[in-house]
Amino acid sequence: MRVFTGIQPSGDLHLGNYFGSIKQMVDAQEQNETFAFIANYHAMTSLSDGERLRELTMQAATDFLALGIDPNVSTFWVQSDVKEVLELYWALSSFTPMGLLERAHSYKDKTAKGIAANHSLFSYPVLMAADILLFSPDVIPVGKDQIQHVEIARDIAIKFNNEYGEIFKLPEYQVAENVATVPGIDGQKMSKSYGNTVNIFGEEKKQLKTIKKIVTENVPLEAPKEYEECNVYNMAKLFLNEQECVALQERYTQGGEGHGHFKLYLHDVIWEYFRPYRERRAYFEKNQDEVRDILNSGAAKARVVASELIEKVRSVTGIKY
Repeated sequence: MRVFTGIQPSGDLHLGNYFGSIKQMVDAQEQNETFAFIANYHAMTSLSDGERLRELTMQAATDFLALGIDPNVSTFWVQSDVKEVLELYWALSSFTPMGLLERAHSYKDKTAKGIAANHSLFSYPVLMAADILLFSPDVIPVGKDQIQHVEIARDIAIKFNNEYGEIFKLPEYQVAENVATVPGIDGQKMSKSYGNTVNIFGEEKKQLKTIKKIVTENVPLEAPKEYEECNVYNMAKLFLNEQECVALQERYTQGGEGHGHFKLYLHDVIWEYFRPYRERRAYFEKNQDEVRDILNSGAAKARVVASELIEKVRSVTGIKY
């Protein structure tokens, strides 16, 4: 089975990125053919500083490798190194109804937050459809907020296939229900847009400071605490097995500890979980040429797959004459 995913190089990775996409992708490597890319074209919808985009692209590659992407078993590349995606983007645009894009949640959300309403932001789902369809994946691990993008890709593919035959495979999305929406420090979905993230990498003191800001109920120290709706508990359970979850629940319900104690516990759990990943990241941070070699090799592998599909598109559309 071919599994496909990507992430924008938009800055520091947080727990929502990890549990919503990256962990699923890393786990998928064991038994599947995995394609993973860094979506730097997509990042241009909100970032115009070229030097900063270069830095963030390398940072994202370093982070991905540190978190377990294995270039020996996965195809791992930077979006802009496979130009066929832009050609397919244009071909798919002719089969994309305006109404479909006008209903896209991401466009509405981002413009509501003050991001300029330009063409790249509006047509973002078409480029994402090109990313997906170019590599004929079977499954795309996503968070709940990304389901619509997969559905849009399928809608466009169906219209294209109705015109030219079965060119594109229709992918399925896959949501890990227990981590589909990772809570931020304010209880909303964890997102850079909301400024409520807990980052994976960075200084320990800074991470602890962020965790201490998690919104909790004001309950007396000696009183039992409710855990099911507690932001601290719902973040901690992402890292815990069933027995550990039960033990933490008992600490909540027996009273005698405040939310401050649980926040310290959460910090310790997160810090220990990512310890080996921090060590791997330090290695790749010191060996950036190796990271570039990995990306170049991955792009070469991706282009082999992309060229086969784009040749079919060129043929049926008449671009190839």
